[in-house]
Amino acid sequence: MAAGLSMFGGAANAQTDNEGNGVDTVTTPGGADIAPVDVLQVSGFVDDILVDEISNAIERAQNGGAQALILQVNSDGTIVDDDVVAKLLNDIANAPIPIGVWVGPTGSRFYGPAAQILAVADVTGMAPGARVGYIGVPLKIPSADIDFGVAEETLRNGSVGLSEARALDIFKQRIDDEGIPTVTSMLQAMNGFEESGTTLLTTEQVVTDDGNLRFDTVATVRFSKLSLIDQLFHTVASPPVAYLLLLTGLVLLVFEFYTAGVGVGGVVGAVCTFLAFSGLSVLPTRTWAIVVIGVAMLVFSVDVQVGIPRFWTAVGLLLTAIGTAFLFESLPGASMRPSWIALLAGLSGITLTFIVGMPNMVRTRFATPTIGREWMIGEIGTVITDVDPDGVVEIGTGRWRARTNRATPVLAGEQVRVAEIDGITLEVEPLEGAAKDYREMRGKDHDETLDDEGVNSESTSPTVPE
Repeated sequence: MAAGLSMFGGAANAQTDNEGNGVDTVTTPGGADIAPVDVLQVSGFVDDILVDEISNAIERAQNGGAQALILQVNSDGTIVDDDVVAKLLNDIANAPIPIGVWVGPTGSRFYGPAAQILAVADVTGMAPGARVGYIGVPLKIPSADIDFGVAEETLRNGSVGLSEARALDIFKQRIDDEGIPTVTSMLQAMNGFEESGTTLLTTEQVVTDDGNLRFDTVATVRFSKLSLIDQLFHTVASPPVAYLLLLTGLVLLVFEFYTAGVGVGGVVGAVCTFLAFSGLSVLPTRTWAIVVIGVAMLVFSVDVQVGIPRFWTAVGLLLTAIGTAFLFESLPGASMRPSWIALLAGLSGITLTFIVGMPNMVRTRFATPTIGREWMIGEIGTVITDVDPDGVVEIGTGRWRARTNRATPVLAGEQVRVAEIDGITLEVEPLEGAAKDYREMRGKDHDETLDDEGVNSESTSPTVPE
């Protein structure tokens, strides 16, 4: 969960806090003990999992004897209600230790109402190339005022980069650097911050042999991330992952239903579908678009059943494209549409699956080792599952999908005759009332066949006894 990194010139000590928990302190050459600094990486959309983790990180930092907590943020939006964000802002404003917020590394974003954390954190900064904004209407919390001054109007429905942020005095950076490119620079920005009579000691100034100044980190830095389970559910709450999981899960369920029964594919499909809906439930999605994608899978199934991609496959592809285009609602400043790579993978994968892959799988499932199928016309087989109007019959040693146009179903165990072949589906009819096959007629011995009156069926003259 957490990893410690020490960059200093003194010795590390293992001490305990008042509750007996281990604390990684550093002893400087001058004899001073320096408490560690915790860093929590906050990436992806701010959801309930991240909100809870930030609150837990504050508690862990306090109980673990940390002198400060830094939130390293890269988030394209907020997908929790405003009251959840307001509670988080209040927790940060009332935190017993200093809280720093760093929007980094380069290229990071901090969009949405959760970006109002910048107004209540103690030290804030951003990396060159990062952007912040789209904070919406400032929220009301009991312990502090959310005030961005002259920058509020710009930040409500827009975003700013480093130069504009410095000009609008958005960040409490505390150093004169052009941005804060690394965590080490953020530690330098927090050095010397005073709160409740305590001064943070995170870096120290060192004069090099050539007379230049540098800042060395003297506090142990402890990085932490989400647990594996939380990371899993946080990851699926992203548009490309949820979208691909949805398509994959539904396709595997269709495959299992129409081919090999419940197996590994069915289990994997069920897990993928569950994870997909877990992510979609917290993302801003359109329910009707999810229904359209589900209907597309049912439409695909019509042609999957016969093993030939036809009209319904084209309809399914069209419905999938429509559902994909409207699946996610937009967030201010954030593109909710899956990346082009995810879209290409999803739509091309569906196309190949139902035009090439699925028909081949169905043919393999119901194929026989004999090359060619025309020989089966006129053959007699046994019904395995009721043909009403579709079912399965056994011809020779192979089992085939079958259907009958008769109003009365043919029950399991009865015999049928193959009348026609449509793709890999056999048109069958019951023996009683079925059309006679020409091979039966050819095999008759006309000279020895007599009717009930002793007259040859092929002759008009009576038989004369000798």
